[in-house]
Amino acid sequence: MAKITLGGKEIETIGNLPSVGDKAPNFHLTSQDLEEKSLSDYQGSRVIMNIFPSIDTNVCATSVRKFNEKATALSNTKVLCISKDLPFAQKRFVDDEELENVTNLSDFRGDFGKNYGVEITSGPLKGLLSRAVLVLDENGKILHREQVSEIGEEPNYNAALEVIK
Repeated sequence: MAKITLGGKEIETIGNLPSVGDKAPNFHLTSQDLEEKSLSDYQGSRVIMNIFPSIDTNVCATSVRKFNEKATALSNTKVLCISKDLPFAQKRFVDDEELENVTNLSDFRGDFGKNYGVEITSGPLKGLLSRAVLVLDENGKILHREQVSEIGEEPNYNAALEVIK
């Protein structure tokens, strides 16, 4: 399990992120139009997984905006923003912000958090997803991973983008 902090207080996740070089586990997440999506839907594209607790928090919303902005310059790359938020909340945010370069996916009825080791198991955010970033190549192999150690901090965008430039 990963030990991370929330406001400086230690909390834990159910496991650890998959390792660089591993094939990413398959997932079943729900899109904004309530369709089920899996990793195979993105086969052939590079994938940035921006994982976070809730779109309705400042840092989480900022990460979605920043990856949306940075994704415009990336070819053959999909940015998946993954949280436990309901698809309706995710759609509202993307529509309100007029974001076009990210895909929001919900783990509200799935086991993504368990399979990827990012489900928070203690503290006030128990049950939500921790802040993490994974970058996959066209075949689903993990090129980069970051478990953000303090939930209130943004991920290292440059480190994530460097591996796919």
